[in-house]
Amino acid sequence: MTAFTPVPIDSLQTEEFMIPASDAGIRLYLRNKRPKSLAQYSAQRTLLFVHGATYPAETAFDLRLNGLSWMDFIASHGYDVYLVDVRGYGRSTRPPQMDAAPQANLPIVRAPTAIQDVGSAVDFILQRRGIDSLNLLGWSWGTTLMGWYTAQHNAKVEKLVLYAPQWIGDNRLMIDPGHPEQPLGAWRCVTREQMRERWLAKVPPDKLSGLIPDGWFDAWADATLATDPAGAALNPPQLRAPNGVVQDRREFWAAGKPQYDPADIQVPTLLVHAEWDVDLPSTMMQGYFARLVNARYRRMVEIGEGTHTILMERNRMQLFRTVQQFLDERFEPEA
Repeated sequence: MTAFTPVPIDSLQTEEFMIPASDAGIRLYLRNKRPKSLAQYSAQRTLLFVHGATYPAETAFDLRLNGLSWMDFIASHGYDVYLVDVRGYGRSTRPPQMDAAPQANLPIVRAPTAIQDVGSAVDFILQRRGIDSLNLLGWSWGTTLMGWYTAQHNAKVEKLVLYAPQWIGDNRLMIDPGHPEQPLGAWRCVTREQMRERWLAKVPPDKLSGLIPDGWFDAWADATLATDPAGAALNPPQLRAPNGVVQDRREFWAAGKPQYDPADIQVPTLLVHAEWDVDLPSTMMQGYFARLVNARYRRMVEIGEGTHTILMERNRMQLFRTVQQFLDERFEPEA
């Protein structure tokens, strides 16, 4: 494939969709961004993002900071790029349990359900573009969704990117402050202050200044809270998020019982991580990499001076360029 000269950001085209999920009553929000001049679609240059455990996809991957989002960056390199919110997040349908008090129901949107939503998005894109496979990129909990989906559907995946991969480990998640034996409700709330605290939890004090460029946190927090009008109406404003991911963590990952085997992944895979990630530390990426034994090829990259949310920090271009190189390259191991 010939090299692609990046196009200006203002020459990108955006479309939005609400697609049906696999079960009645649930609709999923998809956003598509691509060069207006793009006329031919291919598996190699099509990509789907999925978000993590708490925040929706659009404010992570398509929030323009300093005039550029990660979605912009990939699309400007000639890619047909999509993001999806699984149910309970962003603009997708919120299950009815989120209209009741949290303790009225068990944790909702566990991984198998979220993977069905990923599958609905994948099938929509493949059918829309007349292609057989595409690239997948997951962040945090999204790495579990994309990794597990790929393990079941290798033929539909061109390449796999796992940013801050989840693996077994007994560290306490900041989104689960309770005792492991304390029952969880269906959903939880996160305030702006908790967002900031979680983001900066492991950053050395002498490195805090300038890590997040001026105005970026507030731009992201404002946009993220606005995706949940019911939560934003609370005092103080909050973001509601399903607790299925926390229950999965308690029952499986923290108990040393992975929900799927990375050895079932056969496609080229990139693991990328930042050193100050308090949620999913480097040891998880290393453990995952050791099990990724049947990928066509695999790569592991650690980026210095960044957190779990490096995609919105001063070193974000290291992440963007590392992933872009992996997506663009046409590498095959020598015989």
